[in-house]
Amino acid sequence: MTTGGIRHLIPRQVRLAASAGLAQWQSLRLRNDLRDMARRGAPIVAGPWLGEVGFELLYWVPFLRWCADRLQVAPDRFIVMSRGGTASWYQPFASRYVDVFDQVSAETFRDQHDARVRELGEQKQNRVTAFDRELVDAAMRRAHVAEWSLLHPSRMYDLLNPYWWGHRSSDWVREHVRYAKLAAPPPSGIAGMPPHYVAVKFYFNDCFPADALNRTFVREVLRTLVARGPVVALSTGLNIDDHGGVKVDDCGVGHLPEGIDPARNLQVQSAVVAGADAFVGTYGGFSYMAPFYGVKSAAFYSNPDGFSEKHLHMARSAFDAIGVGGMLDVRDMKNGVGSHLLETLS
Repeated sequence: MTTGGIRHLIPRQVRLAASAGLAQWQSLRLRNDLRDMARRGAPIVAGPWLGEVGFELLYWVPFLRWCADRLQVAPDRFIVMSRGGTASWYQPFASRYVDVFDQVSAETFRDQHDARVRELGEQKQNRVTAFDRELVDAAMRRAHVAEWSLLHPSRMYDLLNPYWWGHRSSDWVREHVRYAKLAAPPPSGIAGMPPHYVAVKFYFNDCFPADALNRTFVREVLRTLVARGPVVALSTGLNIDDHGGVKVDDCGVGHLPEGIDPARNLQVQSAVVAGADAFVGTYGGFSYMAPFYGVKSAAFYSNPDGFSEKHLHMARSAFDAIGVGGMLDVRDMKNGVGSHLLETLS
């Protein structure tokens, strides 16, 4: 009999109780490890974060903010390792940042991303891989750091899995994260940006498949937006995590220049979103970024079975907690563009 078959023989209440007990153990173990890290005195390396933007914004950054509260160490002892120039997302609790793209090329990153998905069966970093260790070791050598403690994303996944599995409520997540607005990112450095504009990023995923209907819908949205003012697309020509973006060049939309340094890719996009009047795009990770900057976000899907309601619930809970509730408007594209889009952005 398979493991799945055996699992179904165990009553659900028993499985839920076992999961709750394991979750409490994971939480206690993490708290003890954080205490030991603080006492040790060595720098604490958080990462490397190699996953997608949505999980980084909604879970990883708030989780590390909670860890920083538990650690009670100076920000310069906290070294965050991520990619694309996201240092500002981790301020003020972590003042040291190392970028993955200072260690490897975008091509190597993409190859390793695909290898990780094949090895682990998903994008989630639910265990430390050899590539993770190589990145951290190389970065610490360059920084002349001889010893450190590692706080890997797998610790977050171990802790929060019971919520994603439906075994614990969202209260479990809120016990282990601290939500806050994002600090202002560095300027984009992009010349000729209009003083007022809407930032857009449409990309295809499970909830917004690459079909003719969705492509037509994107064009309709863009033409509606362009008719009311400048529109800037976040596509940069760099596709490192399946969020490369859809380029539509005949709708009067401005694009960011291609060839942006991979180590600044997300920094530039953050600055563009933070400076926008509003964000419009596919429902997913990038649609969460705008409200964390206090910017309205209108996000669309066409397949309601293509995303987890748990993440949407957690996002709305997070935005309520930081005082920007209602700034994420998620809609089925089958309802059409209509006047509600302009109402959302007004």
